[in-house]
Amino acid sequence: MGAQTVLFDLGHVVVDWQPIRLYRQIFDTEAEAQRFCDEICTLDWHMEHDRGVPMPENAARLIAQYPHYEAPIKAWQARWLDMFPGYMPGVPPLIAALEERRVPLYGLSNLPADIAQETFDAYPIIKLLRDVVVSGEEKVIKPDPRIYEITLARMGHPDPATVLFIDNSLANVEAAEALGIRGHHFTGADGLKKRLETEGLL
Repeated sequence: MGAQTVLFDLGHVVVDWQPIRLYRQIFDTEAEAQRFCDEICTLDWHMEHDRGVPMPENAARLIAQYPHYEAPIKAWQARWLDMFPGYMPGVPPLIAALEERRVPLYGLSNLPADIAQETFDAYPIIKLLRDVVVSGEEKVIKPDPRIYEITLARMGHPDPATVLFIDNSLANVEAAEALGIRGHHFTGADGLKKRLETEGLL
């Protein structure tokens, strides 16, 4: 028997997320924008949002270190949606096709609680997911096994072997597989379509 339920990561699977896109609008040169993302508002800093630290609180800590960057640091939350070029190519039609076939769809995302609803509202295809587990609300991030256990509970405790989890991070996929969940390492819509067909979902 193949998978019966599909669990989607959001960033880099359903929607494309590129912080540099925002900072290209703020700084005069590509080099300045890249330096800011590499050295000031880093992904490690952002991960604290995903863990549940409120975005204003995390920003205040960074502004205390870099007061001359107050405006661009605050822009991380204030202009959050400017980091998104749009959906990942080819994925929304696959989600729509699964929904049409009444396949139960869910989401599991490392995402700040502060801007989760704003993100969902901006990208309506996410609303086809019956529930989305947000790391910032649960205060635990992938690949910690606890967030997968929370997700399975929110899904009604299905047999993990009937759940197909899709993520662009191999570490996150392997963590799910360690709990008996089927995993798919996302590298593009074509590969995902083939996997969904193999599982008998499309």
